[in-house]
Amino acid sequence: MKTGLFFGSFNPIHIGHLAIANYIVEYTDIEQVWFVVSPHNPLKKKTSLLADYHRINLVREAILDDKRFFACDIEFKMPQPSYTIDTLTYLKEKYPEREFALIMGADGLQSFNKWKNYAEIIKNYARYIYPRPGIDISEAKNLENCVFIKAPLIEISSTLIRNGIKEGKNINHFLNERVYKYIRDMHFYEK
Repeated sequence: MKTGLFFGSFNPIHIGHLAIANYIVEYTDIEQVWFVVSPHNPLKKKTSLLADYHRINLVREAILDDKRFFACDIEFKMPQPSYTIDTLTYLKEKYPEREFALIMGADGLQSFNKWKNYAEIIKNYARYIYPRPGIDISEAKNLENCVFIKAPLIEISSTLIRNGIKEGKNINHFLNERVYKYIRDMHFYEK
């Protein structure tokens, strides 16, 4: 089964993430999307990052009952910081019947050459690239082992959600209903 790995901090997961995942399973050859919740991206600052178990629970709430999606917490059990190549190697060994591919935003291409063993990823795993606001991919079209998908351009970000909550804005339509309730009940991002 072709399985897309959608890595991210999902701090929090929002309707943009879900729309991209839905598009991928409906309009590409990927049959299932795994949301791989990362403890901490080594290329990003760890500001306002919810505890791992809250972020995986938010993903589980968001994808509840949708068999096309799976919440993966494998990186919580691996040495940190987590590196994509190590996760890919582990998953390939644990699930040899699956063909894994990466799902990433076009903005990730700009720093991809900083990823640990990036050449090995390029050689062994397809990268499904979705568009991101302000990112021109015209020069990237010929990159090796990349599939550029014409998913809708999503201009919602987790930063927008966190800032909106902090400012007391009503952001409920940017989140799955269960995710919104979880965040509201726990008073996340309010300060």
